[in-house]
Amino acid sequence: MTVGIPWRTDNSRIIFLPDINQITMKNYLILFVLLCCTLAVHAENYPYRSDYLWLTVPDHADWLYKTGEKAKVEVGFYHYGVPQNMEVEYEIGPDMMPATSKGKVTLKNGKAVIDMGTMKKAGFLDLRLTARIGDKKSQHHVKVGFSPEKLTPYTKNPSDFESFWKANLEEARKTPVSVSCKRVEEYSTNEFDCYLLKLKTDKHHCIYGYLTKPKKEGKYPVVLCPPGAGIKTIKEPMRNTYYARNGFIRLEMEIHGLNPEMTAEQFKEISTAFGNENGYLNNGLDNRDNYYMKHVYVACVRAMDYLTSLPDWDGKNVFVQGGSQGGALALVTAALDPRVTACVANHPALSDMAGYLDNRAGGYPHFNRQNEMLIPEKVKTLEYYDVVNFARRITCPVYLTWGYNDNVCPPTTSYIVWNLITSPKESLITPINEHWTTETTNHSQMSWLKGHVR
Repeated sequence: MTVGIPWRTDNSRIIFLPDINQITMKNYLILFVLLCCTLAVHAENYPYRSDYLWLTVPDHADWLYKTGEKAKVEVGFYHYGVPQNMEVEYEIGPDMMPATSKGKVTLKNGKAVIDMGTMKKAGFLDLRLTARIGDKKSQHHVKVGFSPEKLTPYTKNPSDFESFWKANLEEARKTPVSVSCKRVEEYSTNEFDCYLLKLKTDKHHCIYGYLTKPKKEGKYPVVLCPPGAGIKTIKEPMRNTYYARNGFIRLEMEIHGLNPEMTAEQFKEISTAFGNENGYLNNGLDNRDNYYMKHVYVACVRAMDYLTSLPDWDGKNVFVQGGSQGGALALVTAALDPRVTACVANHPALSDMAGYLDNRAGGYPHFNRQNEMLIPEKVKTLEYYDVVNFARRITCPVYLTWGYNDNVCPPTTSYIVWNLITSPKESLITPINEHWTTETTNHSQMSWLKGHVR
């Protein structure tokens, strides 16, 4: 498998491509990583206003190996662009797990090669590097995979999964979707109109969303965009208006019933009541009928009920797109709603969340870090909400993107989701990426959806 050359199977296409800022040199991907000069600061890839630069070059261009095959990484470290001759500390451990080995290596002319060893089981190894400069340190990590196409979920597939969700959707639909809608002048242009919506999604819950649609009269595909994790309102309704400019009706939604026009003081009062920022993901896990995310999953389908009722929907194309928690919700919606004709997801969260019980990486929100979360009754509830059990039921085409260096939604769980999807699928894998995508990748997703308009 070579970077830039697609690998095809009967129903899928994987493309290993560097993102816009990546560099290919003698068939190697070069990893540029920013690490701050300040103590214990974790940074994103690519240096920005930093004096220090790491380069790491795995000896396989796609960063993938077979189980039992050794991985070697050339490490480079530069200060003001000058290669440094110094000692670098490192540790190696499985994806998101404690180190299994540690050591030091001396850089000569700024470079050294570290043998990461291998894995006997499918998964990812993480090489974690530290350079100490006076009283400061610069850190970096790089993950490589071993036969990840063989990764399988720990999470069980309940026999009544489909009947559970069918009953919940039927119950929610006893309450008609009611909509309050107002045009937002400051977000509307001569190309598209923007509306702030409040949708009643079941007997007890509502969501807010910004709807953008082309001003020109016509019939258009609809796109639902669920949000990433957090207690937050929609802050940037103009960020994705290129969808409307390209002939899509797009609904960017939130999940907590938080009006984006509330004052900062009002938002602080409400968000404080939720507890910690992502505490809602723990709420009600003791019982599948009481879990907070039940009404969220239902709300995504009810939002589709609304979008497909619009008079300017083209009557054929129903898309869903999101990243992280939004990527999880995109896949959930594609599985629950047969009207969805194509799905795009970045590094999906909520995927094989109990995987830590198999002594390997599990998905965000990493319940292993919280006391008494991965106990039997809660793990049983998670089976009805875990993305892996939705992924196996998707029938529409899927475009999945993820990076290997992601410590929020680790590559182990993204691969598990990918491996379970049996519908036509394509994947853009950008190994260097942590928990982010470039504008180029974001626009490519819109282009992919455009290519699936029927």
